[in-house]
Amino acid sequence: MAGGASVYLVRCSDGSLYCGFAHDVFARVDAHNAGRGARYTRSRLPVALRWYWHCHSAEDARRLEGLLKRLPRADKLEVIGNGPRVLGPLLMEVARRRRR
Repeated sequence: MAGGASVYLVRCSDGSLYCGFAHDVFARVDAHNAGRGARYTRSRLPVALRWYWHCHSAEDARRLEGLLKRLPRADKLEVIGNGPRVLGPLLMEVARRRRR
């Protein structure tokens, strides 16, 4: 992926979801599974990539990550299913914050 950064959701072995930010999602998931990822995932290995969204800038990816982390689990599961009810408003909020 050239430029920008991505936001991703992984499902941990205990069924929990973890949201993160990376320039290379696949390398980051590999790092998680090698025990070099976030402290949260180290005790919940292996993790499996369930969803990611590539943003044109790292700033937009960070904004989206922050919004996703605040969502309840049910909404994160809907995002994984590419549910427009949740994802559409999140992307509009990222764009709105970019214009400030």
